Formats: sequence, C-alpha cells, structure tokens
Amino acid sequence: MYRAIWLSTMRQLDNEKDLIARCQNGETAFFGALYDRYVRIIYSFIYYKTFQKEVAEDLTSETFFKALSYIHTVDPHRSFQSWLYKIAQNCVIDHFRRERKTEHVDDVWDIADDTNLEIDANVSLQIGALRQELSQLSRVQRDIIIMRVWQELPYREIAEIVGKSEASCKMNYSRAVKHLKKVVPITVGSTDH
Repeated sequence: MYRAIWLSTMRQLDNEKDLIARCQNGETAFFGALYDRYVRIIYSFIYYKTFQKEVAEDLTSETFFKALSYIHTVDPHRSFQSWLYKIAQNCVIDHFRRERKTEHVDDVWDIADDTNLEIDANVSLQIGALRQELSQLSRVQRDIIIMRVWQELPYREIAEIVGKSEASCKMNYSRAVKHLKKVVPITVGSTDH
C-alpha cells in the first residue's frame, strides 16, 4: 500500500516537473494543470493572511499571473509549491503596502439565516481575538502558523518558504501556539446561562 502511494507521489512529481518544463519551453497551455493543482491552497494561504474574500481572490490571480510570467526562473531541483508560496507571500506584502487594511462589516458578520446567533457571536469574538493576537506575532510566526495549521505543510517546506531552518520553524511554531493558547482560550459551542 505504502509503495503504491509512494509511486503515485513520484509520478505526480515527475508529471509536475514535466508540466513546468513544457511551460518553460513556451507551451504555456500546460500551466492550467499547475494552476488547478495549487489554486485552492494558495487561495487559502492568502485568505488566512487577509481575511477578505475578494482581496484573496485578486491576490491569488496576481500570484498565478506572476508565476506564469516567471515560470522560466523555476529551479527544477526545488519545490514548485514553495516557489508559489513565496510569490503569494510577496503579493500579500505588496498589497498591505499599497492598501490600508480595512474590514467590511459584511465580511466579518457573514451569518446565514438558520444559525445560532449566540454561538456565532461567541465564535466571532474568539476569531476576532485570535486575529488580533496573530497580528501581534512576527510575520514569520504568522506565516508558520498559517502554513502549518491551515495548509498542513511539513516543516521542511515551511522552512524553505520562510528561509529558516526546520528547527527554527518548529521552535517559532511551538512558542507562537503556546502564546496563543494562553491569551485566547477557545470555548467553541459552550454557552453559559
């Protein structure tokens, strides 16, 4: 079973390298397959850094446009996914340099009609507190938290993206999570009457 998974992963990697090579040789129509493979995770990464759907969509498009424009610079011995994350990270940084960060009330309080407002209010307050505490962390710590928790990336890949050692990433993650647990206690679903 593990051998079949390993072989499938190796074929996927070989396929990815082939797609990149074809794009680098001018066959940019093959970029669509790379886009399909990575658009969701790049969008999620950007969304968790901006918490704005439209901004995340725009920055995801910008990320892939830049990736296609610079596909000729991809090193075949390095992770394509890490390269994409680096572009996405730079797009987010550029966005915040251009724009003052504001939140539209509809983005924060996107509540469906059949939800429990008391629980949603509690969760929203906790998310707001978590968001506030995340903003107090260093950019590197925030990125490590996002990539590890929401993107489920291995430390090896995170280290490549943020330009730190795996040990440093593990230590940053551990310290940040310990701090967040201390200052933002999570009590989802419990309501006291």
